[in-house]
Amino acid sequence: MGESEMPPDKFLRFLIDFQGEEGTTIDDVERIMDRVLNLSLSHMTRYVFTVNDFFHYLLNDEINGPIKTQVHHDMNAPLQHYFIYTGHNSYLTGNQLSSDSSEVPIIKALQRGVRGIELDLWPNNAKDGIHVLHGRTLTTPVTLHKCLKSIKEHAFVKSPYPVIITLEDHLTPTLQAKVAEMVTSTFGDMLYFPKESDKDEFPSPDALKHHVILSTKPPKEYLRSKNDEDDGRCSISDRYCSNEVSTSTSQPLSEFLGIDYEDDDDDIEDEKYGHLKGLEYKHLIAIHASKPKNGTRKALRDEHRKAKRLSLSEQALQRAANLYGVDIVRFTQKYILRVFPKGTRVTSTNFRPLTAWMHGAQMVAFNMQGYGRSLWMMHGMYRSNGACGYVRKPDFLLNKGPNGEVFDPKAALPVKKTLKVKVYMGDGWRLDFSQTHFDAFSPPDFYTKIYMAGVPADVAKKRTKVIGDDWTPVWNEEFTFSLRVPELALLEIVVQEYSVDKDDFAGQTCLPVSELRPGIRVVPLHNKKERNLNL
Repeated sequence: MGESEMPPDKFLRFLIDFQGEEGTTIDDVERIMDRVLNLSLSHMTRYVFTVNDFFHYLLNDEINGPIKTQVHHDMNAPLQHYFIYTGHNSYLTGNQLSSDSSEVPIIKALQRGVRGIELDLWPNNAKDGIHVLHGRTLTTPVTLHKCLKSIKEHAFVKSPYPVIITLEDHLTPTLQAKVAEMVTSTFGDMLYFPKESDKDEFPSPDALKHHVILSTKPPKEYLRSKNDEDDGRCSISDRYCSNEVSTSTSQPLSEFLGIDYEDDDDDIEDEKYGHLKGLEYKHLIAIHASKPKNGTRKALRDEHRKAKRLSLSEQALQRAANLYGVDIVRFTQKYILRVFPKGTRVTSTNFRPLTAWMHGAQMVAFNMQGYGRSLWMMHGMYRSNGACGYVRKPDFLLNKGPNGEVFDPKAALPVKKTLKVKVYMGDGWRLDFSQTHFDAFSPPDFYTKIYMAGVPADVAKKRTKVIGDDWTPVWNEEFTFSLRVPELALLEIVVQEYSVDKDDFAGQTCLPVSELRPGIRVVPLHNKKERNLNL
């Protein structure tokens, strides 16, 4: 056997010494080699890698990708202990003011692994049916039936963990009763009903596997009857507590001002008997939610409520983080916080999610139909934990000190980890682009930008040199990043082609630092809308 061949024992040493895969056995090695060589055991005489075989292994992202691909977090903690992959206005195909509403973006989100779907419910023109659309805008509707059917068919194609449907409800109790019938008939046993044991905290993602959960606010007529008893507080186990306007308001002006109205003009005609017609609907609500009617700080500090969810706009979250961030962290240790985009993001852009995450906000609701760096960060975070849509929050966001103290997001922190990133080379662009795509007269001039996204002290940007006239650039440059909160850090990689006028985009990806595998890894790149490139 020549030196150009690698038998299983040498490959095992490579996996342990260079790839950091401690615990790998010779049986594991043979399984990997079998996949690379595509051999049939009945016809194989021996395992051995040639140089080309070894490079096929290195460039196979399914075997040698940059991050862990299996669910490996503890999935038995209460729901509020996890970041949850969450969409905003999940039915919109484009902008927030005039695009079509459709079940298609819902399906795409679920196929990606999104676990939080938002539906805005409005009466149809005849007031006898239910449409899903961004109300008081020019968006066209889609029927609730289509949306529910699509959720049922695609909810668990990517992940077995629960799908949370948040309802922004503008319906009369009569139509709420129709929603109850549609939801129960569509989902059947998939629909989760709260149990008495859920009284004080949420169930775990593992306990809720293959279930669909409804989240909304209590109806007004119920709140009026309950206010005298318990100030409108409600529980995950209170089967008579229902329906919420759970995300952004449907009124563009109110969104622009950062206000989320409760729609007090709804349900007038049904007030006298709404508590009877809406009863079935109330039974279906497993996660009850509220808005900070009397101020955000009071809502965050109310310690007498049972399991619940609070919704804040991105502006309200930022103000609260500036003034009383510790209160947010304390709140999110027990309850769920949802943060949604401001109304001026009419083109479906998104905000930077790191402020929300570093304060423990579980449901950072994003416009999945948009694109840009903020959305790349969101997708990058949820590549964690086998891309199952649930990422367990870091211990520092969950723990309390001996005197009940919690993490202070404003506190100065020491460096916790040093990350070294070496950019060796790039290849594959010629498979995705024509020979004249970047330069009509010569091969492209590629360079790589390395960003570190995270808490403010961890943010950094570095770049390689430009390699001129080469479809397969070799950079061989190493960069070092000092990280204070590596648990929330994201490594962004963007490749561009240098141009005198404006550099051309050539691919990007975003990876969670906490999931990175050591060693020499292949990193697939994506286009701006996160579709794969054959790189």
